[in-house]
Amino acid sequence: MKWIAALAVPLVLAAAGAGAGLAFLQSQGVTPRALAPYILKRTSGHNASIESVGRFTAATLLELDRGQAASYAAPALRLGAQLEAVPAPPGHERLVGSVDEARRAMAVAVPGDIITFLPGDYLLRKTLYATRPGSAAAPIVVRAARPGTVNIAVQAGEGFTVMAPYWRFDNLHLRGACSADEYCDHAFHVVGGAHHFAARNNTIRDFNAHFKINGNRYGFPDHGLIEANTLANAAPRMTARPVTPIDLVAASDWTIRANLIQDFVKAWGDQVSYGAFAKGAAERTVFERNVVLCEAALKGQPGQRIGLSFGGGATGKRYCRDARCITEHAGGSMRANLVAGCSDVGIYLNSAAGTQLVDNTLLDTAGVQVRFPTSSATLEGNLVDGPLRADDGGLLRGENNLATPIWQLYLGRHPQRALFADPARLDLRWRDQARHEASAAAVGLCGSARERQRSYGAFDDFSACLRAGARN
Repeated sequence: MKWIAALAVPLVLAAAGAGAGLAFLQSQGVTPRALAPYILKRTSGHNASIESVGRFTAATLLELDRGQAASYAAPALRLGAQLEAVPAPPGHERLVGSVDEARRAMAVAVPGDIITFLPGDYLLRKTLYATRPGSAAAPIVVRAARPGTVNIAVQAGEGFTVMAPYWRFDNLHLRGACSADEYCDHAFHVVGGAHHFAARNNTIRDFNAHFKINGNRYGFPDHGLIEANTLANAAPRMTARPVTPIDLVAASDWTIRANLIQDFVKAWGDQVSYGAFAKGAAERTVFERNVVLCEAALKGQPGQRIGLSFGGGATGKRYCRDARCITEHAGGSMRANLVAGCSDVGIYLNSAAGTQLVDNTLLDTAGVQVRFPTSSATLEGNLVDGPLRADDGGLLRGENNLATPIWQLYLGRHPQRALFADPARLDLRWRDQARHEASAAAVGLCGSARERQRSYGAFDDFSACLRAGARN
């Protein structure tokens, strides 16, 4: 009996120490996926045994938090660019069969012009500019008649620069084809007075910021729409420039809906990237029904990937809408989004006041972070595989959400992830469907109406998000 007691004492002390350690990590908001790279950094450059212990510890933490890192191909979704074309509105169609013809047509465009690229492959070495205004009743449209028939390889810093209001771009395929990643910055730059811009059903690959939106001394490009586009990169971006497929600064009243955003890895510089953000004293941005896969084909890369953000990494005051950025964003909402596979938080609010987070599903992320005294958020109906955190004075009001406290992640417990068949491969059939009473009816991720009695998160039946013939 004496030896049992002697053995029990250090075991109890070890358990107490482990419990205190977990309580400390919980209080500091440190998830295993955040601690792992810190340990690697602190143990690098020491002797071989210390480095070995550091690598083992970091790998163990990541395994507990994220599971095995393996790339996968997302199933064919009814979100993002689709095979069916967005139809052209009534107007005067101008067919163009070369980049020069497109440039001339855009230079003299008038309200109601429909500039349609003929099927083919196009090489764009110099930016195309949209400088002539359309109108609310008769926008100027640049398009392909059918998705997949017009492929534009961009060898310029910006593919299209839009400086005038009421321009639309539909059904195009654009790919960055520069000699170095830092040269292919934006597929679309929407700037100044380019209000009421719209982009729908485009496939855009291999840019740093596929959409860059910002104001200048001529105004702010408010009331924009980015809907049903696929934004992706085939490889990590070898650049220190910002890597954010939708980079919105100082513009208000934008809707970003039903897009597929994936694989936005920044390999150089600070290695921090975002799927989409709105900042710079912007207001009333809506992120709804988007699928954001921080890592799908690109798994296990160093750096931090964040899904959706109001505030991003903050803005220099001279770029802010009010030249002060008292708040980076105000009055925004994120609803019915699916965010998965992020090395950092799935949703980040940085100086973002009055935010509504409703019915979002976050899987394999470090959860939701509401940061700084100027940030406030109300959460309802979210399913979060990770913690809900209010840090550095942030205010978080939450009811009717499912989340996982940090201490459970260190034990390898993921109760929200376990609700699905195979979330690591985006097989989101329910194993155990968790339901709740919502405050209002809504539209879900897959586009169907949802009653007040519904599942936590963005969808009731993920199979409705799959194209016919796609795996479930």
